[in-house]
Amino acid sequence: MKKIKKFLLSFIILCLIALFVVLVTNSNVTAETENLIFTELKDVPKTKVAIIFGAGINGDQPSRYLKDRLDAGISLYKNNKVDKILLSGDNGRDEYDELTVMKLYCQKNGVDTTKIYIDYAGFDSYSTMYRAKHVFYVDTAILVSQKYHLNRCIYLGDKLGIKSFGYSADRGVYPGYKYYASREKLSVSKAVLDVIRNRRPKYLGEPVDINRESNYTKE
Repeated sequence: MKKIKKFLLSFIILCLIALFVVLVTNSNVTAETENLIFTELKDVPKTKVAIIFGAGINGDQPSRYLKDRLDAGISLYKNNKVDKILLSGDNGRDEYDELTVMKLYCQKNGVDTTKIYIDYAGFDSYSTMYRAKHVFYVDTAILVSQKYHLNRCIYLGDKLGIKSFGYSADRGVYPGYKYYASREKLSVSKAVLDVIRNRRPKYLGEPVDINRESNYTKE
């Protein structure tokens, strides 16, 4: 009985510590980044590149989340807020080709393919921002995603050496939004840990300088 009580007490203490860490990290990240998120196109500062984060596909079509991110990024491009678009997502399996769906959507909606750059190994937000800095040589960017995701992305960008701003792609009500927003609390804490330990993404590969020729291909 004493062992059980000791175990329960230890478990409760660990849970309280974990809760404290989550609350503190989220509070600090929000305080650092909230004023860098824009919801109106006219307020977004002009810079060279927008980074659009992958968010799932349905066959050969973008998910609702991803479509709105792509539309928001395309709007930045068409309104001369950015000159180029960096698409970052998951292309790690033959049966799941997120990047082809993303690049074709941009091309079909009026983005010059010479202005589209592709990050085929953006398996998570940390990898996207790390690779943007070290593979694509991005130093300033507009990050395009739903609002719940942007605080973490901006935090990661700033800590990894990219001056980052966020443009919210929220366009109405999304299925599962509350769940993803709640789960994001844990992801923010993990992002802080990734920065502290200077995590290196699984894949880096050859450099693709954002200031040089696009790696968009027609295939």
